[in-house]
Amino acid sequence: MEAGLTASGIAHSIIGMFVHLLDGTYELFRAYFGFPSRTSPDGREVGAVYGLLNTTLSLLRDPDLTHIAAATDTVIESFRNDLYHGYKTGEGVPEDLMGQFGLAERAFRALGVTVWGMTQFEADDAMASGAHRFSPEADRVILVSPDKDLTQCVTGQQVVTFDRRKGQMLDADGVVAKFGVAPASIPDYLALVGDTADGIPGIPGWGAKSSATVLGHYQHLEYIPPDPRDWEVTVRGAARLARNLSERQDDVLLFRELTTLRRDAPISPTLDEIRWRGVNRVEYQALCKELGFRNPPRVHHWAPDPA
Repeated sequence: MEAGLTASGIAHSIIGMFVHLLDGTYELFRAYFGFPSRTSPDGREVGAVYGLLNTTLSLLRDPDLTHIAAATDTVIESFRNDLYHGYKTGEGVPEDLMGQFGLAERAFRALGVTVWGMTQFEADDAMASGAHRFSPEADRVILVSPDKDLTQCVTGQQVVTFDRRKGQMLDADGVVAKFGVAPASIPDYLALVGDTADGIPGIPGWGAKSSATVLGHYQHLEYIPPDPRDWEVTVRGAARLARNLSERQDDVLLFRELTTLRRDAPISPTLDEIRWRGVNRVEYQALCKELGFRNPPRVHHWAPDPA
C-alpha cells in the first residue's frame, strides 16, 4: 500500500522491502561537477568524494530504503570495447576525477553500502543483474539512475528507474510515455537512434520519432518487414529508412548487442548481503580524517557496533 511521497520522490510504503540499486559511477560524476573542489592533506583532489558522501547520505535517509548496493565502474572499459572499437573509453575523463574512483568505492563501503565494482562488465550490467535477481523477493527494485539504458529493466511498477536530479520515476507506462516503446524494445530503440554517451552512432535517418513508431508496432528489429510497402505504420521517408536498415543490418544487430544489458554480472548472491544496517562509524570517521573533511556530512544512523 502506498501513501504519499518520501523526500526522494519515491512513493512511501507503510511496510515493504525496497531495494535501491545505485549507479555509483554516475553519482561520482554528478558530485564532481556539482560540488566545489577540495584537497586532502596529502594533496589529492577529493571534492567529488565529499559530494558523494553528502548525496548518498541524503538517499539513505529515505524511510523506505531497506537494501542498497552501489554499482561502480572500477575500470571504464568493458567487454563491449572488444566487440566494437568505437565504444566509450575513459578518454576525456578528467584525471582528478579518475583519481577519485577508488576513494568513491571506499566511501560507499564506509556508509555501509555494498559495492559492486565492475571490471569486465559495466555498472549498468550489475544493476540489471540485481533487478533480475532480487525483484522476485522485493516489493520494489528502484534503479537509481537517469541512464536510459536501464529502462529496459523496468517491469510494471515492480522494477522502476529513478532520476534523483529531476525527481522522476519511470514505471513501464512511464517508459512508453517517454520513449514510445515498451521496456523490452529499448535495446532495439537505442540501436536505431544511437547513444552518443556510449559511442553508438545508430542508423542514419532513424530518429526518435520514426524508431518509436516502427518499434512501437513491431517491437524488435527482426520483426520489421524489409519492404517498407509491407509496413503497417506510416513513417515519413520509409523507403530510405528501410534501405539504410537493410544496408546496415550487421551494424544494427551489433549495436543492439551493445545496448542490451547483461544479467549475469558478478553481484551479491542474496538480499541479506545488501541490507543497509547503518554507517560504519570507524570507517567513516577514519576516511573523513584521512581526506581532511573537518565538517563531514551529518550521519543520521550508525550501524550497531560489532559484538
